[in-house]
Parts: sequence; C-alpha cells; structure tokens
Amino acid sequence: MTMAAPLTRSARHARIVELIDSRPIHSQSALAEALEAVGVAVTQATLSRDLDELGAVKLRGVDGEPGVYVLPQEGADPLRPAQRAPDVLVHRLGELLTGVQATANLVVVRTPPGAAQFLASALDKAGLPTVLGTIAGDDTLLVITRDPDGGQVLAAELSTLAGRGRRGIPPETTTPHEQGES
Repeated sequence: MTMAAPLTRSARHARIVELIDSRPIHSQSALAEALEAVGVAVTQATLSRDLDELGAVKLRGVDGEPGVYVLPQEGADPLRPAQRAPDVLVHRLGELLTGVQATANLVVVRTPPGAAQFLASALDKAGLPTVLGTIAGDDTLLVITRDPDGGQVLAAELSTLAGRGRRGIPPETTTPHEQGES
C-alpha cells in the first residue's frame, strides 16, 4: 500500500478540481477519502480552506438526495484540466437539471436551489448557436433561443444531454398550444 504524501497547494487544488469535476462529492470526508485514494494526504482544516479558495459550494440535493460540491467555471480555470465548453455543459446538466419546459423561443429550466447560476454560466460558455442568452434566478433559469420557434428543440436537446431517463426528469416539453392541436 502506498502512503499518501502531502503535495503543494497548487497540486492539491488540481486534484480536488479533478475529483469534483469527475464525480459527485457529497461531503468533505468523502473528498478526503477520494484524495487519500489518489495518494494525497490532507487534514480537514486544510481541505476546508482549499474548498474555500477554489470557490467550491455545496448545492442542496433534489428531493432529499444529498448535496454535492460544485466549482464555478471562474475561479479555478488555471487548475482545471482542459475541457471543451460542451463537456462542461453536459456535466452540469447531468448534475443540475431537474425539469425543463418550453414555449415559442423560451425554455424554462429548473435546478436544485442555488444552482441556476452555475447552469446558466455553463450554457453561456458552451456557445450553443441556438441560444441567444440566459437569465438565472435561484432555482430557475430562462433560456432564450434565436429561432422564434426553437424552444421545443432546445428543451429536448438539454434533456437529452442531461441523460433525462437516467435521472427520472419528467418530459415537460409540451406547450399549451401543442396540447390543443390533437
């Protein structure tokens, strides 16, 4: 068995970013165990300070699920492994999308409390050609499409990227107009 050794602060931060980006981390103790598994020894005080320096926040889970740590796109960019914006978007959608509805060129996206801004940032940085812009609140974001009738297509794309079937997200992508066209 290899003994865990202390690393420089920058190297430790890079490992923390890799772990948080690669899988759900529900607690500092789980993160400490994951670090130990990759050969990084860290005290709880140091880990707490590292998370603060990286700007990590713990988002509450959906429907009683445990919360997870997330990192803002800004703040730790020099430490992050190179990721294309769509990869980040897929990762964030998988973690944060809880529901989606669309009408005309508007898509309303639901997230756990406090997560809408993280998902909006990922959408903005992904540079999807169909997206004109986003507006985020606490647990809801509005995505405006360039196409006057593009909401349904974008809602379906976001649901697919999130792996909707895997997370049990309801297919709330019909508009009131479409419901009356039977």
